[in-house]
Amino acid sequence: MSPEEFRSLGHDLVDRVADFLAELPQRRVTSGESPEMIRSLLGAETNLPEEGEDPATLLASATELLLEHSLFNGHPRFFGYVTASPAPIGMLGDFVASAVNPNVGGWALSPVATEIEAQAVRWIAELIGYPATCGGLFVSGGNMANFVGYIAARVARLGPGVRTEGVAAATAPQVYASSETHTWIQKATDLFGPGTDAIRWIDTDADQRMDVDHLRRAITEDRGAGRLPMMVVANAGTVSTGAIDPLRELAGICRAEGVWLHVDGAYGGFAASLPDPHPDLAAIAEADSVAVDPHKWLYAPLEAGCALVRDPEALRNAFSYHPPYYHFGTEAINYYDLGPQNSRGFRALKVWLALRQVGRAGYRQMIADDIRLSERLFECLRAHPEIEAVTQSLSITTFRYVPPPLRSRLGDPEVEAYLDGLNERLLDALQRSGDAFVSNAVVGGRYLLRACIVNFRTDTGDVEALPEIVARYGREAAGGAAGAASGG
Repeated sequence: MSPEEFRSLGHDLVDRVADFLAELPQRRVTSGESPEMIRSLLGAETNLPEEGEDPATLLASATELLLEHSLFNGHPRFFGYVTASPAPIGMLGDFVASAVNPNVGGWALSPVATEIEAQAVRWIAELIGYPATCGGLFVSGGNMANFVGYIAARVARLGPGVRTEGVAAATAPQVYASSETHTWIQKATDLFGPGTDAIRWIDTDADQRMDVDHLRRAITEDRGAGRLPMMVVANAGTVSTGAIDPLRELAGICRAEGVWLHVDGAYGGFAASLPDPHPDLAAIAEADSVAVDPHKWLYAPLEAGCALVRDPEALRNAFSYHPPYYHFGTEAINYYDLGPQNSRGFRALKVWLALRQVGRAGYRQMIADDIRLSERLFECLRAHPEIEAVTQSLSITTFRYVPPPLRSRLGDPEVEAYLDGLNERLLDALQRSGDAFVSNAVVGGRYLLRACIVNFRTDTGDVEALPEIVARYGREAAGGAAGAASGG
């Protein structure tokens, strides 16, 4: 492809994407098409082409497929998952990063990119109040960021011998997590440790926060049984409801017991940047390691996770097989010594650009706006006669559709079973509708709908419209089920 052809195709593509961004609020959130329909559009069963195709035709076709047959997490009425609306400057950053294509594994392969990543890591730490002297690196997302914290804890608490002898030589290392913890912890203990039986599941209170008394008892029991308490996983914003564990108390327990404290702040950690954050979020600064996801509340395009570790040497101890490398008399950063990857893309650029574009004040404003919109949504849901609003924390609200005749019978096992099935059908209808997109959560044994806002495009009108959208599809899902709704 010649430079002239690249320029022409690139200009056309940027124009099309700019039009798409302008039109996005008026579009459906999703095409709602079945897997069979999408495969048919793609010609999924065709063989690999023998001959090449014209780049202009290919780009036009691919753009049409993506812009007409996707779920748009940048849509202002996308409330489904903790996936943010992507910042335009991040899109352009990915374009530049792909053009230069640095391998940010070794400094010699990526001098400027490596130093940009180091600066972006430090700025993220500063943003959430974590020590800026920490170590850290960008990874693909929350799972990998949490994995990095787990592996650092494993070596720090079990000793360097675990890297040669494996966990089988260790004394039954135990990991403590609440039942609200994301499934990354099962994957981590499965892939890197003694298996999922090493997880001690700690009870939660009525607000889905870890029960510190149960944690203390579990640690005492394990020590008495000859097991080694290794790591406590605390949540700074659970995926289901946005619950925040009592981080300050947990930090005190971990200090007293010599246990590594890891905070999964993939979603909620960035709310620590607010001028008046939740009191426990300030205790993120006391953690041994923290996972955050810039592709959540920093609005970076996927992928962008970030692992922070208080002691930078803990990363080298966990991952490196090389002595420190000096270049021009200064120790160079080689990220292959600080994390699981050797070849690494330049994920940091899009985050670094956005941090510079809007600054600390801009992110504080946008995160506060998302929380305010979630609180407004909770008020609107609670005021609707056909909806039961259940929880609201950070920018997550949970609720369910309840036909008015059943209001007086909530708690009846037969009615609860009916409502679970009704809201499951309602969720399917909503997700296919294109009018709005929500997800689900199970809280206190109840099947609920869940709306999460991490979107700078969402406004008050979007959240105020959601209750009636839910009610409309709820009535359709209930259909002629008046008899079932009344217990018949």
